[in-house]
Amino acid sequence: MGEAGVGVRPGSPMRLLAITCDILLRPAYFFAARSPHTVEVVNLSAALHAEPLTLGQRIQAQIDAAGPDIDAVVLGYGLCGGATAGLTARAVPVVLARAHDCVTIFLGARGRYQAEHQAAPGTYWYVQDQMDRGNDLKGWLLGDAARSDEVAETRADYVARFGEENAAYLMEVLGEWRGRYERGVFIDTGLPPAVDAEQRAREETERRGWRFERMLADLTLVRQLLYGEWGEDFQILRPGERLEMSHDDGVVRAVPAAGVTAVQVSPV
Repeated sequence: MGEAGVGVRPGSPMRLLAITCDILLRPAYFFAARSPHTVEVVNLSAALHAEPLTLGQRIQAQIDAAGPDIDAVVLGYGLCGGATAGLTARAVPVVLARAHDCVTIFLGARGRYQAEHQAAPGTYWYVQDQMDRGNDLKGWLLGDAARSDEVAETRADYVARFGEENAAYLMEVLGEWRGRYERGVFIDTGLPPAVDAEQRAREETERRGWRFERMLADLTLVRQLLYGEWGEDFQILRPGERLEMSHDDGVVRAVPAAGVTAVQVSPV
């Protein structure tokens, strides 16, 4: 099981705090209800992705607010445009999937996402929770000219937080989203049947002149995250470590957090 059970006795039930983007809300609740562990779910709006600095601060605040009864914090996020870079584990471990964004999480593996990206890099992805919550990111992801000031502010935030080189890398990744689209894909999680959301995604895709595809999700990463099955597809931050971009296939890595002292807690 990889590093599962960090901070607790191996095999013992855990109390997990799951902090998740509301685009992943249905899968998160589905597996939280079936987890062998006790899971508390907190969701944050997907619209916060338009302000990566704010998103990172909101996630960190939830991590810091975890009560003494929590054994680990699990994140329903990937790197997400750098928003999670810099997150720090304090009293308990923090766990997230090795993924650039939630598309990898919905597809179930980095390899599957990479294959889809190589086959059709100009793909806009839809999921039911995104559609039902008004598709708040749409204008920003599509490179709406009215959002150019926000893009400039985002780059300035990246430079301040990560330096010029890392900022350029992140903006290049984001630029792939805003580039030339040719395909719209609705990812069907089956939680529950999403006929209406799929139809709206199809209509929007066809209106923009893209070809439409429907793809079945693989929710393995969500299940493993909430079941405490943290193998090689997950990064675990131990208390006193922070998350940073790895610039390789691992996506992220743990490094010592300068000036942060791990808070020692006894296993339950």
